[in-house]
Amino acid sequence: MPSREHHDRVRAPNVRNEQVRDLTKVLFLDIETVPSTYRWSQLDPMMQQYWDQKTRFRQGSQNMNAADLYREAGIYAEFGRIICIGVGRIEKQADGPHLRVTTLHGDHERDVLERFVDLLDKHYNTDEHWLCGHNGREFDFPFIARRCVVNGLSLPRLLDIAGLKPWEVGHLDTMNLWSFGDRKNFTSLALLTHLLGIPTPKDDITGADVARVYYEDQDLDRITTYCRKDVVATVQLYLRLTGRQMIPERNIGQV
Repeated sequence: MPSREHHDRVRAPNVRNEQVRDLTKVLFLDIETVPSTYRWSQLDPMMQQYWDQKTRFRQGSQNMNAADLYREAGIYAEFGRIICIGVGRIEKQADGPHLRVTTLHGDHERDVLERFVDLLDKHYNTDEHWLCGHNGREFDFPFIARRCVVNGLSLPRLLDIAGLKPWEVGHLDTMNLWSFGDRKNFTSLALLTHLLGIPTPKDDITGADVARVYYEDQDLDRITTYCRKDVVATVQLYLRLTGRQMIPERNIGQV
């Protein structure tokens, strides 16, 4: 089932979508994706043809063939799949806010998505709740929704946005905050955290390495560590961009 019947939406039109007062209502997330198969040659013939069609212009402009470009297939929901969803939540405690981060991960995408949908259905299922990611509106949120549809899963409320007005959509995006209205802007999470002096652990891989680490090294644990770091960085970036105090490292934990 691709979607469920809409509930009535009650978000006020004058709410500034990027300025949420109660951060315990926000689920911060980051996803890691890989091509559905490691090699273009492993696709079935029809999917090979569709990939060839999708990349036809770039093949000519970059002097590359479909197989060469397939290394980027993981960023397209039609040709990729999710292997890890990192999530973080902020908790209020006596000594200030704490951040709790975990990952939903595995080799079977449907299982990963079912756990994520269950989390949202049980704990983030009202108009007071939000999702936040870096480039989440353009990548993470629609990618998850599309892969839910592919896997025959009902969309959780926060991803079931068809027909909603902009102010009714509970999506926050740190890249949108940084853009200041420049819709052509794309700035990576790594660049922004460095530019703004946000402390982040040194990564031993980048997004470009994920498919290789997954398929060749078969090291999903390494990928989940990388994903958790990105969740923490996204939280700290959101706090910085909205004029709040960042969470000290001693108050950040894994669950």
